[in-house]
Amino acid sequence: MSQPESAVADAQAGGRRGQEPLAKLAERYGLRRAIARPRFPVYLRQLVERRHFILTYATSRNVSKYSSSALGQLWQVLTPLLNAGIYYVMFGIILGGKGNILNYPAFLLTGMFVFTYTQRTVTAGAKSISGNLSMIRALHFPRASLPLAYTIQELQQLAISMGVLLVIVVATGEWPTWFWLMIPVVLALQTMFNVGASLVIARMGAQMRDLNQLLPFITRTWLYASGVFFSIQDKVVGSANLPQWVADVMYLNPTASYIEWMRDILIKTYHPENGHNPPTMVLVSCVFWAVFALGFGFWYFWRSEERYGRG
Repeated sequence: MSQPESAVADAQAGGRRGQEPLAKLAERYGLRRAIARPRFPVYLRQLVERRHFILTYATSRNVSKYSSSALGQLWQVLTPLLNAGIYYVMFGIILGGKGNILNYPAFLLTGMFVFTYTQRTVTAGAKSISGNLSMIRALHFPRASLPLAYTIQELQQLAISMGVLLVIVVATGEWPTWFWLMIPVVLALQTMFNVGASLVIARMGAQMRDLNQLLPFITRTWLYASGVFFSIQDKVVGSANLPQWVADVMYLNPTASYIEWMRDILIKTYHPENGHNPPTMVLVSCVFWAVFALGFGFWYFWRSEERYGRG
């Protein structure tokens, strides 16, 4: 008789005689609930072991997402381009948002593409658990695999967007420099932040049914506060004549920091006096949010591992 069968037989016999409780029997035979939350290091190891499933799931979703549309994956690029065109007319021309920015098209598109990456990741993460309840209830796997897969999906689509962005930046007069080698570093830090944010919002979305209705308003406000249409440094310190610490506080917004650093890398005429060196607060903010969001996001999501898919 196997160990689990022996434990069941002992539990039945003990139940009839009123002897050893089931909990003690399970402990004596080393048994645990199938859906029990594993220890945090074990949980991370399980995610690494399922890396092929996560990557395959993300790729298959990426392929099927636009399969029913005529232009397919082009919509990943066309959507931010069309939005940028509208914002250029409204904020750049009509409202005069471009100010002293010489290469405003490249400035605006860089902000749109970088912000859209985080926006789409967070929005997808909010639905990663609630939209896959049937799979969660049918299969046993680390639930964090789903937000991770959704983030990888957006990262794959970002690769296409960044290729288009670099072409546009060159077409507007910005030539490649050695600083462009820092682009993967910025995107790696932003991806770390996106993973953490996606995990946090995934847990919240699984517990708050109305979050998906509120999220568009939250991300729209986030968009306006991230300096996508204007230069935080020029508007706050220059035009508004406010102290530097006000701009530094605005750079604590993670998307604003990643946008600012990417612009300093790509656009030579953006801050020529800085020599492609973003403000110190931008670098600190980028690294802090990447490390903090990734660590806290995994821990926060893991704490509710047993509750996903219930109710």
